[in-house]
Amino acid sequence: MRAATLESVPSSPSVSEVEAPPLEAGELLVRVESASVNGFDVATAAGWLQGMIEHRYPLVVGKDFAGTVTARGDGADGFAVGDAVFGVVMKPFLGAGSLAEFVTVPAAYGVAHIPDGLSVRDAGALGLAGTAALDSVNAVDPSEGETILICGATGGVGSLAVQLAAARGARVIATARPGSEAGFVTGLTAAEIHVVDHTGDLAAQVRAVAPDGVDTALHLAGDADQLAGLLRPGGRLASTLGVTPDGATAVSVMADTSPQTLARLAADAASGALRVPVTASYPLARIDEAFAAFRTGALGKIALTIA
Repeated sequence: MRAATLESVPSSPSVSEVEAPPLEAGELLVRVESASVNGFDVATAAGWLQGMIEHRYPLVVGKDFAGTVTARGDGADGFAVGDAVFGVVMKPFLGAGSLAEFVTVPAAYGVAHIPDGLSVRDAGALGLAGTAALDSVNAVDPSEGETILICGATGGVGSLAVQLAAARGARVIATARPGSEAGFVTGLTAAEIHVVDHTGDLAAQVRAVAPDGVDTALHLAGDADQLAGLLRPGGRLASTLGVTPDGATAVSVMADTSPQTLARLAADAASGALRVPVTASYPLARIDEAFAAFRTGALGKIALTIA
C-alpha cells in the first residue's frame, strides 16, 4: 500500500510502498479515504517523541482517519464490512499510522460510525483535535456566562474549543493576530468572540474584557504561567501541552478518544452544531506540503485525501 513514512527521525515524511498492516483479533481493517495533519504527527517527524514511545520503521505516520471497513478480525463486534467509520489510531507504538491506504484499529476504542450528514473529509479531520478540544473544555467546565480564555484559538484544537465553549454559553476570549486570523476565529460561531492579539500586551487586552480575571483558561499554545496569572481567584486552567503552573487549579489533558466521545462529536458535526474547520486539503502525494503548511501556522485543520 502507499503510505507516508519516515525512515528515521528527525526527517520529513515521504510517500512509499509498504506492506499493508496485518489484521489482528478484535481489530478492523479500514480503507482510509481521508485523514489530517496533527501536531502529534509533526512532533513525531521532528523526533520529539524519541524515548517516550517505541518507533517502528518504516514508520507510517498519522492519527486521524476516515474510511470504510473492509475486514473484521475475530471478536471485532459492533461494525460490519462496508461501514463508514472514523477515529484515531491509538496504539502503544508509532509506525502503523493512518496516512496510508489501509489502517488497522481496535473495534472497541478509537473508532465510531460516520453518521449521515458528516462528510468523509470532515470526519477525517475531527477525531484527535475534536477530542482534545472537548476534553479540555470539559476539564475547566465553564458555566453559562463564565469567561474562558482560549490561547491557541486558530489551530485545530482551539478552533473547535471556541465553538464548544460558546455553545455552553461561556463568554469566549480567543487569541489571534489581527486580520485573517481574527476573522477566522470570529467566523467560527454566531456567538460573540472577543479576540485578543497574543503578539501585543495580552494581559491588558484580557483585563479590558474581564477586569477581575477570567474564570477559566485553555492552554493550547503560549505561556501557561501568563495565562494562570490572568485567572481570577479560584479560576481553572487546562493544558494540552502538559504544563500545570504552580498556584493555579490546573489539569493536564490527554485526549481520550473513546467511542462515546467520537460519536458525540460526529453527531454535533453532522447536525451543524459543530463545524470542522478544514481550511486546506492535500492529496497524500503532497504530504511534504501539508506538513510545511502546518508548521507555518495554517488556520484550522489541514485535510489529506488518501483514496
